[in-house]
Amino acid sequence: MNDEAAYFNALSDALADAHYHHPTLVIDLERLNGNLALAKAVLPAGLGMRIVDKSLPSLPLIRHIMEALGTRKIMSFHLPLTLQVLDAFPDADILFGKPMPVAAVEHGLKSLASEKRQRLISQTVWLIDTPERLKQYGQVAQEAGVRLKIAFEVDCGMHRGGFANAEALAAVLPLLAEYSALTCKGIMGYEAHIPQIPTLFGGPEKEQASAQQRLASFAAVLPPQMREIINTGGSKTSLTYSAKGPANEVSMGSGFLMPTDFEVDALQALKPAVFIATPVLKVLDTQLPGPPFVTRLMQALGLFPRRGCFIYGGKWYADPVWPPDMRENKLWGSSSNQQLMALASDSRLKADDFVFFRPTQSEAVLQYFGPLALYADQRIESEWSTITAG
Repeated sequence: MNDEAAYFNALSDALADAHYHHPTLVIDLERLNGNLALAKAVLPAGLGMRIVDKSLPSLPLIRHIMEALGTRKIMSFHLPLTLQVLDAFPDADILFGKPMPVAAVEHGLKSLASEKRQRLISQTVWLIDTPERLKQYGQVAQEAGVRLKIAFEVDCGMHRGGFANAEALAAVLPLLAEYSALTCKGIMGYEAHIPQIPTLFGGPEKEQASAQQRLASFAAVLPPQMREIINTGGSKTSLTYSAKGPANEVSMGSGFLMPTDFEVDALQALKPAVFIATPVLKVLDTQLPGPPFVTRLMQALGLFPRRGCFIYGGKWYADPVWPPDMRENKLWGSSSNQQLMALASDSRLKADDFVFFRPTQSEAVLQYFGPLALYADQRIESEWSTITAG
């Protein structure tokens, strides 16, 4: 038996012993801890780590990662989630990773109880991407009689919005001076495009250098008191930065769990730590609806399997990983109720066995399954609750 077979056999036994008989999201706690230890070792002294809450929508999971890395910094993307994080972590330091509609900010300031309202005001840095949004936030802050902290979104080459260049950022600073209710804490420049740049156009290394130059040019525009936050990076790039660049913090979320979308060179030392496990309902010789000759023809052409299984659930943001011969079949299509998975003709899979998938991402997948099953020491030792999206 090879190592992979031994791993999934042990995980199957643990799930069965813990009476999991439905689709379950499993986190391998030992692998997660190994990934956290490696990230901590790689992260240079002086470069802060901000935990991305949307990618890790479980308060116990966020707490575990914050404690392992010794950080209270959070990057947030959804106000209902932000409020839950603030309730759970009274000392959290939150930076928004995307601009919130000003109506959402205004509603929060008007509707929240005084303690939550004050926490939102004092512990949150809002993201500003245009002069128009700056005016909106300034007016709301003045009308509410509060001071709001902001950071500017800047374009480091991804071209997803924000201030396009240092000149554009410099041009908005006089407008900022008109709104005494706003305090600038710094800038945020996301650069998830870096690993995707082909060699023909300079490759990731050259693009990262360019992104850092752009970030430095934005930071240089700001007076020193507005450079508390110089944020960049994401899961695919954060572990490649040194303390010598312009950034003083990076952000990371999904990479700690290693879904398949995050298999990049920078994270090759990290191990997959999240899986979807689900029972097999039926194993059978497959047949398409309609005349039998259609099935035989499609099988002869290699378009439809001779053997397959129907699993409990399906149609997830995930790739099949175990058994290794299990595949989706495009001819049959997908189902969120009973997904057909193609098998090798000599497959030994049987009903009630577990099969496993690796999520392609974490943010949309973790919330779907409810409590997360924690696997350690070859057993399911506990569960972590997930956050309601709101």
